[in-house]
Amino acid sequence: MEPVNDLLTRRHRLLGPNVPTFYSEPVHIVRGRGEWLWDADGRRFLDCYNNVPHVGHCHPTVVQAIARQAEQLNTHTRYLHAGLLDYVERLTELFAEPLSTAILVCSGSEANDVALRMARTATTHTGIIATDNTYHGNTDLVSQLSSRTPPPGGRMSSVRRIPSPIGMRTAMSSPVADEASAFAAAVQSAIDNLESGGHGVAALIVCPFFANEGFPALETGFLDEAVDCIHRAGGLVIADEVQPGFGRLGSHFWGHQRLGFQPDIVTLGKPMANGHPVAAIVTQHSIMGEFRNRVPYFNTFGGNPVSVAAAAATLDVIEEEGLVARARDTGDHALERLSAIAEQHPSLAATRGSGLFFGGELVLPDGKPDTDLGRRLPDAMRQAGVLLNVTGRYRNILKIRPPMAISNDGIDLLCDTLERVLEDLA
Repeated sequence: MEPVNDLLTRRHRLLGPNVPTFYSEPVHIVRGRGEWLWDADGRRFLDCYNNVPHVGHCHPTVVQAIARQAEQLNTHTRYLHAGLLDYVERLTELFAEPLSTAILVCSGSEANDVALRMARTATTHTGIIATDNTYHGNTDLVSQLSSRTPPPGGRMSSVRRIPSPIGMRTAMSSPVADEASAFAAAVQSAIDNLESGGHGVAALIVCPFFANEGFPALETGFLDEAVDCIHRAGGLVIADEVQPGFGRLGSHFWGHQRLGFQPDIVTLGKPMANGHPVAAIVTQHSIMGEFRNRVPYFNTFGGNPVSVAAAAATLDVIEEEGLVARARDTGDHALERLSAIAEQHPSLAATRGSGLFFGGELVLPDGKPDTDLGRRLPDAMRQAGVLLNVTGRYRNILKIRPPMAISNDGIDLLCDTLERVLEDLA
């Protein structure tokens, strides 16, 4: 088997410099099953980070569905195929009215790009509002919103970025109860600024779990005032469900349901087909009609029969194995274990989450973000056989989102390892 250093050298030569990998010593993964991954040396790792294999790595139901359809037919959607329509009917039934139509694409980046174009088309405005510590993808338009890398040439004059909830709380030292109004005020200020600049507001786009912002603990109704501000200005609200969707949060199938608001457009991605490149934009018929009639959009691979078969099989597994309820129960167990660890290790604070999306803040004795521990802990966990990572403005928020198939035994292994690693790093 090719040594890791040789693989890294070839990556640099063939893919270019600065191609990201996880961990200071990257993992050479060759096989996966359920919540487990194996490297080239046969070492097993507990996967507590990847939401792409939503129902578990290489789930046989999904693998068999892909193989059966690939053996029969795969082509684009300019030919009629009932599988696409059957899936969209089934998918849209999971949303409240009037969300009843969909476009299938290949990635969350594409989905968010189309959603923003759709909002601009439907409203005839160009202004876009997002939080200042977010990530919605890597197309040219969507990268304008990203906090990771400023786009070449600077941001468009039609983009406004407002403080994310967790960033706002840090800046204001205010309780969560004050934050909804403060967030809405920031949205309204961005609207006023866009309108004075002649852009108007086309959309506010948010992850309803604020995943990359550090998934702060927010009450149901948190976004109500902000949504009202957007609608009064003639804009639309886009919920990016790429991370919280498909039951990961345990309490609800979609993150926007948990937060208690009705988006105008929803985008889906990573977990939708358990690793097959499938994503979607779901919206109401009037918005879809406006977009379809004015933009001749077509995606060669979006909605192809094999991808649709993978997506349908993923829904089958979620339903047949009761994975939403399982995420709730397993997630409750995880939060209990994490809270107990935090009581013994002050460097882990503010544990929180929902279902199988949970974590906590890594802090210094004075309560400030411990960015250094955030850098070292994932590497130490990787050496101990558990894969996870960090997120947030200061890269100090432990981010754990294992495949939905993980058991309580897997959670216990995660937490036992985390406790041991925190002791070693103290």
